[in-house]
Formats: sequence, C-alpha cells, structure tokens
Amino acid sequence: MKYQSLLLNPIIWLLASLTLGLAPFSPEPHVWEKIQWVYSGAQGMKLIDWFDLVLHGTPWVMLFISVVNKFKK
Repeated sequence: MKYQSLLLNPIIWLLASLTLGLAPFSPEPHVWEKIQWVYSGAQGMKLIDWFDLVLHGTPWVMLFISVVNKFKK
C-alpha cells in the first residue's frame, strides 16, 4: 500500500509534469507541439513521435488521475 500512495501522490506528478511534461521549454513545450500535431491530423508522425507524445504526456495523465483519486476519497 505504501507504493500505491506514493504512485498516486499529486505533488510528485505535478513536479514531473512541470519538468518532464513540459521539457524542452523553448520555443514551446514539446508535449503541446505534439498535441497540436495530432489535432491537425498527425500527418508525417513517425513511431518515435508517438513515443515522445506518450513520454511527455504520461506525467499529465498521472497528475489528472492522482488529483481525481485525491478528491474522490
């Protein structure tokens, strides 16, 4: 149970979202660029681009899950 509480800790996922989730920060966050690319039809996206989207998007998804879990209790 200790690992589950650590895994669903919103503070950890907030820090991960603000660092890994937004890196690189310039000229725009990488995850935002990938989301815009998918939204516009994902033309020319390769497997590495999809992996990159998952890598940078996971902290945001986990942050959402941990916050929902925190308020659900």
